[in-house]
Amino acid sequence: MTRQTAILAINELPKKFELDDLLERLIFMDKVQKGIEQADRGEVISHAKVIRSLKKKWA
Repeated sequence: MTRQTAILAINELPKKFELDDLLERLIFMDKVQKGIEQADRGEVISHAKVIRSLKKKWA
């Protein structure tokens, strides 16, 4: 995460906010960014493969 991203997150919050709200937003934004980077690298699992895997585990 960049400093600019954190600043944008802060600017989207109301003038008064709980620190927990900011931390939750930053963690969420970080996880989304990491997921996008993984997808860009092709580190994904197809929907069909997930369904097959779940069926085996729940059978």
